[in-house]
Amino acid sequence: MRTSAATRPRRVLWHVLALALLGLVMYPLVWVAGAAVTPTHEIVGNTRLVPAQPVLDNFARALEGMAGIPVWRFLANSLLLAVLTVTGIVASSALAAYAFARLRFRGRNTMFVLMIGTLLMPFHAVIIPQYIIFQQLGLVDTYVPLVLGKFLATEAFFVFLMVQFMRQLPRELDQAARIDGCGYWGIFWHVIAPLSRPAFGTAAIFAFIWSWNDLFAPLIYLNTPEKFPIPLALRMYADQTSTSDFGAMIAMSVIALVPVVLFFLAFQRLLVQGMATSGLKG
Repeated sequence: MRTSAATRPRRVLWHVLALALLGLVMYPLVWVAGAAVTPTHEIVGNTRLVPAQPVLDNFARALEGMAGIPVWRFLANSLLLAVLTVTGIVASSALAAYAFARLRFRGRNTMFVLMIGTLLMPFHAVIIPQYIIFQQLGLVDTYVPLVLGKFLATEAFFVFLMVQFMRQLPRELDQAARIDGCGYWGIFWHVIAPLSRPAFGTAAIFAFIWSWNDLFAPLIYLNTPEKFPIPLALRMYADQTSTSDFGAMIAMSVIALVPVVLFFLAFQRLLVQGMATSGLKG
């Protein structure tokens, strides 16, 4: 009883700090949700989280689209880029990670170190030569520059993530599969890939969110509004030379959050498994 009474103030303080941190993290989301139903002329300078008279006009204008382009077009563009990005990153990173984690070949460690070193290189250092190459190939204003690298295992973070996961799998599994007549591809497809699904799910979640929220790369390579993803569409609502429709822009932001939340909920089980398990049961 004495121990319980002594630890009670500490528990109360811990819960108070946790609630304060939760409020700090949730404040931007609550503000966006409140601003989405606030009249446009009241958003700037507004200090209230919940408007006195909520309206749905912002969502109506957001669903109408921008510059004659319906909102579903922007959503479809973002979904196409996200699906291609997830597919390319998971497939190419899995094959590269399998080679680094399970195969033995000359220069493997050197190549792995060089790949990890690319994480230290800022994206802005290579964007100019990349743009020149794609411009000379006539691929500017297409989706090719945005997704081509994803199919070539250029994302070192995801390769490293999968390498660390695959290295934990017992080598005896490879030997047993080889005795059964499997080659390198058979071992990967029938043994390594099924056990690495948590790592694949974790990579898919991060790749989807990063692609869905990416503004910089589409801003550089895309010029036609009909090809714009959601981040560029949001930018169109803020015009420095005329009236900016902040209400519709915030409403569009709320709409854009829905696919990300649904994707996370669909793959959260694999994310937890990828963080907490080694890929083996029992």
